[in-house]
Amino acid sequence: MSNIGGVIKSIRDIFRKDPGLSGDAQRIEQLGWMIFLKLFDDKDKEKEILEPNYKSAIPNELQWRNWAENDEGMTGDELINFVNNKLFPQLKDLPVTADNRLGVIIRNIFDGTNNYMKSGTTFRQAINKLNEIDFNSSKEHHIFNAIYEDILQGLATKKDTGEFYTPRAVTQFIVDMVNPQLGEKLKDPANGTGGFLVCAIEHLRKQVKNVADLRILQETITGTELKPLPFMLSVINLIIHDIEVPQIENGDSLSREYTSIKQADRVDIIVTNPPFGGVVGDGMETNFPLNYRTKESADLFLILFIQLLNDRGRAGIVLPDGSLTGEGVKQRVRQKLLDDCNLHTIIRLPQSVFAPYATVNTNLLFFQKGNPTKEIWFYEHTLPEGAKAYNKTKPIRIEEFDTIKAWWANRQESEVSWKVSIKTIIERRYDLDIKNPNKVVEEVVYDRKAILAQLEHSFEKSFKIIQELKNLS
Repeated sequence: MSNIGGVIKSIRDIFRKDPGLSGDAQRIEQLGWMIFLKLFDDKDKEKEILEPNYKSAIPNELQWRNWAENDEGMTGDELINFVNNKLFPQLKDLPVTADNRLGVIIRNIFDGTNNYMKSGTTFRQAINKLNEIDFNSSKEHHIFNAIYEDILQGLATKKDTGEFYTPRAVTQFIVDMVNPQLGEKLKDPANGTGGFLVCAIEHLRKQVKNVADLRILQETITGTELKPLPFMLSVINLIIHDIEVPQIENGDSLSREYTSIKQADRVDIIVTNPPFGGVVGDGMETNFPLNYRTKESADLFLILFIQLLNDRGRAGIVLPDGSLTGEGVKQRVRQKLLDDCNLHTIIRLPQSVFAPYATVNTNLLFFQKGNPTKEIWFYEHTLPEGAKAYNKTKPIRIEEFDTIKAWWANRQESEVSWKVSIKTIIERRYDLDIKNPNKVVEEVVYDRKAILAQLEHSFEKSFKIIQELKNLS
């Protein structure tokens, strides 16, 4: 078995020699579509053995095995010519029928993706390296998962692509607490690279007992992602996790008319980290009722979630401090949340959880639709002892949530947890940015005499220095 980490590193080193590739985002996009086609072909081969009548969604000539698999195959200008003038144009225009969801996914991926490589020779070297990975080998499969997560994290530290990655510990904790059950419809309306969906799949897989259960799991996990690169990466992420046809749409969840969301569209569970601090596209807010129209994406997403949830549906989401406070539309959005849903828990996270690519204070909100909020429990998650902040090398870990999980089932007020009644919240004009009232702040007792003595000593030293300087001149 090849060392997958080494293979991926070698490919990235080869990419650096190609004049067409500049920057990590381009390298990841290039690696992404190559992995997609190789992974897709490996899965096709598996299906062909199991189902004699299986026909791939990718035409014969464009299948990885027929142009890339042979290490002595086409190279140089012939390869670049094939990829740019045949592979991409044909995959972008793949003829698809309404029931061919995989075809639609392939079209969307290649519509938003590019081949950046200019040298057919370095391209062939990269392809031959990638051929060392067998995506059907369960051992390799497992290792690739870890490497893939590493690729996504690497991407997330780039400022322009930061919204793609929510720390694994945060997605894991949210999914654990919302606790999806097999058969419940689950959605991430802004799924990025698919972190929440993968956590949910792993959580639900423990409940799968047979083939019928597996089919239910495949059908009930859904997502939507607007940007081409995270969309492609999320599709790969789900295929790696054995979801044959990822139910991920390439589009903007906010572009849908609010009133057009009917019972058939509703879901039982929403787990997500919606884009925040962003301004929505032109006119997008007009899809929403007049009194909730705003340019702030996080607030519109919150209204969308309430509308998307079934009665008794549950949600676990990440929201910035800015969404917990503010007048006008912001206040009306929060009031609607508390009127329509039971917002039972807010976990306040330390500032550096999303460092280094976002420094806003964030919160985890857990709510259930159907009954109004009567009280909200707050819990202040604190940094591990001795740590000043989270960073790339020391991110938040799932073990840090153990104390919150223990508290969850048996809630009591403490130095880090407190309860606020709806009456208090209404008096605060639905402001939910409520600081911890139980925090013990060490009192600093000032010794006036000692301070004066220190000052006197300091002045004496300064006076001496001034005198010495004067004597020198």
